[in-house]
Amino acid sequence: MSSKSFNTSYEIYLECENTSDYNNKPLSGVHNNHEWIDLGLPSGLLWATCNIGATNPEDYGDLFAYGETRSKSVFGNNNYYSSSYGRLSFSNDAASVNWGGGWRMPTKIEFEELINNCTWKWITQNGKKGYKVIGPNGNSIFLPAAGYCPDNDRYCTERDGIYWSSNVGSNGHAWTLYFYSGTYKSHEYLRYWGHSIRPVCTK
Repeated sequence: MSSKSFNTSYEIYLECENTSDYNNKPLSGVHNNHEWIDLGLPSGLLWATCNIGATNPEDYGDLFAYGETRSKSVFGNNNYYSSSYGRLSFSNDAASVNWGGGWRMPTKIEFEELINNCTWKWITQNGKKGYKVIGPNGNSIFLPAAGYCPDNDRYCTERDGIYWSSNVGSNGHAWTLYFYSGTYKSHEYLRYWGHSIRPVCTK
């Protein structure tokens, strides 16, 4: 279902307020006014605690079409303006544009790292359903079931969560992390649909 080959070609340096483990390695902190958590993953990747547009972890946040950097109220093929046909660059990565340097959208492989290395528990947090994703070091993030928008309405909140990766798929699709109670996997969706974005921190 998924790959265990992870990109560890970069090193992570952050100047931030943080808590540390016994090796003095930061376990959580703040970069560009947005919080991150170290889940103890093999790659060392740091995950944001909130979706773009959210204030709290359980907030749904904004929806974006793939390769677009601003949210909108109507999602359709006739108002889809992205020219992204490969992996996203800084200029069309919604996480980089909205949160600044050091933040970006996760890759398909990085979502699969969460699937392969974390414990997933379907819970209700402050009235919102979603997955608590617990890393090897015991730290966790919450991914709300924020639904999706294929037109002008948000569907399936409290049931489905669909989060863009930075990787295109086939025939006008791009890869996402898709989940509902009991299932979490990589899946392709049409690029003009509106989905959530959970940034990762690499700088």
